[in-house]
Amino acid sequence: MENVNKIRQNQIKLQNRYKQLIEQAYNLRETDCALSDISEFKAIKLLNKLNRLKYLNREPAKQRLL
Repeated sequence: MENVNKIRQNQIKLQNRYKQLIEQAYNLRETDCALSDISEFKAIKLLNKLNRLKYLNREPAKQRLL
């Protein structure tokens, strides 16, 4: 159960960081395309991590049903 809480906390932290990076990329889009692309790339990498954590968080619930 402790691991599930750690995963959830990490998810929340990564979601907040993801939102910040997407907002930063959007704000920089008109002024500096290169920085906007870098922020967007970092956000995509974070989104991949979030998807992996979502998968890990899904597994214990599935096992409880069995």
